[in-house]
Amino acid sequence: MRYIWQQPEWPRLRWDELRLAQPLADLRHEQGRLLGRMESLGFPLRQEAFLRTLTQDVLKTSEIEGEKLDAAQVRSSLARRLGIDIGGLTPADRNVEGIVEITLDATRNFADPLTEDRLFGWHAALFPTGRTGMTKIRVGAWRDDTGGPMQVVSGPIGRERVHYSAPPAEGLEAEMGIFLDWFNGLPAIDPVLKAALAHLWFVTIHPFDDGNGRIARAIADLALARSEKSTQRFYSMSAQIRAERRAYYTALERTQKDTLDVTRWMDWFLGCLHRAIAGAEDTLSAVLSKAHFWQRHATAQLNGRQIKVLNHLLDGFEGKLTSSKWAKIGKCSQDTAIRDIVALVEMNILRKGPSGGRSTSYAITSPKLLT
Repeated sequence: MRYIWQQPEWPRLRWDELRLAQPLADLRHEQGRLLGRMESLGFPLRQEAFLRTLTQDVLKTSEIEGEKLDAAQVRSSLARRLGIDIGGLTPADRNVEGIVEITLDATRNFADPLTEDRLFGWHAALFPTGRTGMTKIRVGAWRDDTGGPMQVVSGPIGRERVHYSAPPAEGLEAEMGIFLDWFNGLPAIDPVLKAALAHLWFVTIHPFDDGNGRIARAIADLALARSEKSTQRFYSMSAQIRAERRAYYTALERTQKDTLDVTRWMDWFLGCLHRAIAGAEDTLSAVLSKAHFWQRHATAQLNGRQIKVLNHLLDGFEGKLTSSKWAKIGKCSQDTAIRDIVALVEMNILRKGPSGGRSTSYAITSPKLLT
């Protein structure tokens, strides 16, 4: 079997422009429509939507690789760097700070060239300890294959299945030079198509010991930011890829074992991106719901703990809210937490769940949009 990078004319990728013309036109229309809707929100709500989108982006690009980050840490790290007041910041681990730095750099500094040094900086931010799990890796440098050829495998030890073998390390300098020259060159093709190609091309080269998928998605996000000429993004491609993870890996593997015609990959990428933009409706609804909630309760006499925990609930709190979780989030005693909760129930801001005793939980009462 011959991989795509072993084709004699690699990396002269080609695709059927006619087949992609209509999906691309539809996508560009939805892109512009979403940006227009977000512009009409006003700055505070737009910032909230941006924060929600980037939080999902960071969480989901890590989940794709099997790493689950703390949502509160991610949101706090992003809010601090964006200068958004979310009423109390949660300290973030180094691995959270690293992927947050990459995500923000790709989005806010999209006009800056993508260089070898910039990629090395991203890689070093991903692996601040110089290890992936317990394994020591080369950080901020191309892989050298001292441990054997770079392969993407699955399955138990002794029965591994090789999904893909990357180009040998000795050619990486030249491979990445060609890729970066192309990426930074004049946009001879639509920037959205460039995002799709860049994602595939980078992950096919697989230049690092680890972190290639996350960096490939960051490169695609950078290209998408260039396509919109905006430092804010209101949809998460990584969240959509996470939802379609199996199809994502299938599309990559199929393309990497095929010819230089990458039309099917491009078509899949455009479809996934279209669904990501459609999913931004959920972000918009959540932002408006939160804004209307606080409008409804603008005159309520609430303390700082109550405001903080209510915001946690409105921002997509996972699981059920109990008095013990309240005490942890609000950094108070159990008795204080119960008093806070009882007061909110009496104000009809919270309602008690069906379970009683230690498993008693609470939820926001009718967080409906005001019309």
